[in-house]
Order: sequence, then structure tokens, then C-alpha cells
Amino acid sequence: MQYIRLIKEPNINSKYKAYPYQDQAVKTVCDLEYSAIFHEQGLGKSKIAIDIMLYWLEKKYADTILLIVKKSLVNNWIREFERHSFVKPRLITQNKKANHFVFNSPSRLIICHYEAIKTEKERLKLFLKSRAVAAILDESTKIKNPHSELTRDMFEIGPLFQKRIIMTGLPVANRPYDIWAQIFFLDQGRSLGKDFKEFKKNADISNTLNDSIEEQKKFVSYLAKIYTRISSFAVRETKQSGIIKLPDKVFENIMTSWETRQLDLYQQIKNDLRAVVMKEGLPREDEADVVLKRLLRLVQIASNPKLIDDEYSVEPGKYPYLYELILGICKKDEKCIVWTSFTENVEELADFLKPFGTCKVHGKLSMDDRNSAIDSFLSDKEKKVLIATPGAAKEGLTLTVANHTIFYDRSFSLDDYSQAQDRIHRISQTKTCYVYNLIMEDSIDQWINALLRAKELSAKLTQGDISPEYFKSQISYNFVDLLKDILNIK
Repeated sequence: MQYIRLIKEPNINSKYKAYPYQDQAVKTVCDLEYSAIFHEQGLGKSKIAIDIMLYWLEKKYADTILLIVKKSLVNNWIREFERHSFVKPRLITQNKKANHFVFNSPSRLIICHYEAIKTEKERLKLFLKSRAVAAILDESTKIKNPHSELTRDMFEIGPLFQKRIIMTGLPVANRPYDIWAQIFFLDQGRSLGKDFKEFKKNADISNTLNDSIEEQKKFVSYLAKIYTRISSFAVRETKQSGIIKLPDKVFENIMTSWETRQLDLYQQIKNDLRAVVMKEGLPREDEADVVLKRLLRLVQIASNPKLIDDEYSVEPGKYPYLYELILGICKKDEKCIVWTSFTENVEELADFLKPFGTCKVHGKLSMDDRNSAIDSFLSDKEKKVLIATPGAAKEGLTLTVANHTIFYDRSFSLDDYSQAQDRIHRISQTKTCYVYNLIMEDSIDQWINALLRAKELSAKLTQGDISPEYFKSQISYNFVDLLKDILNIK
């Protein structure tokens, strides 16, 4: 395939020198046909990716680089290119008319968001057959579900790229089997096999693990071998590797008490749920949708009953604890982020915490409004509190003006929890970081805490971060029994 020549080539020098560990990652993978960059959140994967792209252009491995990102991170990536390089990217969006000019331009660098893949798949395939294109997929867990239309599309076009890289700080976003589709995009099953169903069966955090020592041994052995199978083309560093000095991250669980009406509502839903569970059995995360929806109801009531009851008009039990916590943070002239899984909560909390100066980010706001809120939080000294949903602000953002992050409530998602807390614990942070989890006493919050811990340990073992011995010393499979206790099921 002939390399496209430009009358004037862009300046492909890097503006800044990389950290040694970033430079080492570039050298390790830059000449490979495919690779995975799994450096933990906050360790500067953007710089690594940009340096690789510039190297590919210098070596003429490709005449065009396609960077595929989440729609919400397009502006963030444009800023990263301005910061680290002299190359200005073109954009592929869902505007097919504008995309026509991009596809027919001699651009060296193109940013495309995942949502545009579906609408432009056919033109993209023609583009890849006529040009020498290399690709980097940012936040590659976007294709973790092998049954989704997006993932199937990426499997189809993947072999057409001259080089391809996937990049995420948390390849195991929620369950160990999340890594399979991302790796399949790279190697079409050479390392982790072609049968997702078989892989999932062996790499699932099953509800039955607590009942069988033999099954536990098989599970640990299988997870421990996964990273070894991909280690020839994957690089990963964590903040515990000693490659860079970051401030400590301190965790604190804060137990909170019920408001009377809130507890009454919770007991009603719990008794209703208990009857369903005794008929249907305990849920797995991807099954028993009816039970999961009812569990979500318990999470909502433990958070803020107004989420399901418009007549609820008093302060939920967590409010005074949250207020006192933020009051202490602001007295030290420091900033914090409050995370909640519910958009309605963002609006309620923004009003409740207004005396501290609040900014808000959630999925129902336009991208312009979200960006404006982030900019205000970063630049305005009077804005002490950012209230956000993980879905709208957990990725790609550096929010190190804050060193406190508070989880007012949490979902069942490890990705939401891990990504959100690391918005403050990353390069450029100079202060000790504090992560607070507000946990309602005798509630579903305690089950979520245990479940997320089991998921976190399983992810770390799969990613090669910890040894099987450490995993076995820390893991508990009792989250099912804990749920039974919470629901009073014998």
C-alpha cells in the first residue's frame, strides 16, 4: 500500500520528554503489530499513546493514525494533543457530510468517537482498504461485551488496521471475563481462545464459589494465568510499582444512620424482595433482572428515598454525615468530589451543598455544560465541591485540584468505583488523597462494599497486579451469605 505524501508534513516532534516508565512502554510496544497498554489510571497513558503515534508516523508504519475514544473525551484528547504535540487532529463524528471531507483528506491523525463507528462503518472499511491506517482504542473496555453491536463491528474492522493498540487502566472493568473481547480485537483469539462462553465459565465470580474449596482453587489458578498468556504484547504499571512517587491514598468507611421514614420504606422493599429471592434464588449480576432491579431499589432508598418516592420530603440519613465531612474539608481550604450513581441526586445534592460552592456534572447535561462545570471547579477557588455521576465524569479527567473524593452511594460496578476515585490520585497531585465511602448501617451498602472488594481482588489477579497467594489471603466469597443476612433469608 502506497504511503500518502503531503506537500508539507506536520511537525511530529514531541513537545515534552516522557517519564522513564512512559518511554519504556513506548519502546516495548511501538514496533509490535498489536499491543495493550494497561497502565493504571493516572499514570499518563495519553502521553504514551501520543508518543507512539508520532513514532509510527516517523517510521511510516502508517500514513494515518485513527484514535478511537469515548464521545465525552474528544475535547480532552484535543487538549492532550495541544499539550504534547504539534499535530492537529481531524474529527470523525456522526455528521456524515463533514466526515466525507475527513475521509478524503490527507490527514495524518484522526479522532473518531465510538458512537460514530456504527454510522460510518462501511465508509471506514473502504478507508482502511485504501490507506495504511493504524489504530489506538482508548478506554477499550467500551468493547468488553462481545455480543454488543459496537464490539462486533470492531472485530470486523480490526484486521484491516496496519497496527492496533488497546488502552485502558482497568481492563477488568467489572468481571475477569471483561478482558476477553478487548484481547480478541487484537489477536482474533490466539492468546485467550476463540470461545468466549468457555472463557467466561472459567473466569466468572460465581455465587457457588463459597461452597467449594476445589472450585476456588480452579478459579484462582485460571485467573493467575490470564496475564501470562498476553504478557508478550501487554504492558502494565501500577502506582504501587515504584515507578513514580504519588501521595498516599487513604480509605475510610463512614457508617451512617437511618432517618425514620427512610427505614420504613427500606423495610417494605426488603420484605418484598425477600419473597422474590426465596422463589428465584440469589442473582448473578448478568441474570435475574427482576431481583437486580429490586436490589437497586434498596440502594436508592439507602441513598435518598426521594429517588422513588416523590412524597419524601425530609433529609435522608446520610445528609448530616456528608455535610459535616465537607465542612471539615472546606475548613482546610481543600476541595472534594461527591459521587452518586443517580442524576436526580446530583441536582438534590448540588442544592443541599450550595453553601460550599458547587458544580455539577451528569449525563443529562450537554457536553458544553459539563465542560463549563469542570472548568469552573478547576479554576474558581470558591467552588469547593464537584458533584458528579461516574458515567459522566469518571474517565479522562484530571481533577487534582481536589484531594478528597466521597462516594455518597455506589453501584455494583467496579469500573465506576475505581475510575472515579482516581480522578484525584494521579500525576500532578501533591496532597494526600482521601476516599470516603458512606455506608448505611444494616443495608445493601454493606453487600456492595463486599462485592466490590471481591471484584477488585479478582481484577488485580487477572491483570497481574497481585500474586495468587496474596489473593487467597485477602479474598472472601461470602458476599452471597452477606446478602442473605441483609435480606434475613435463612
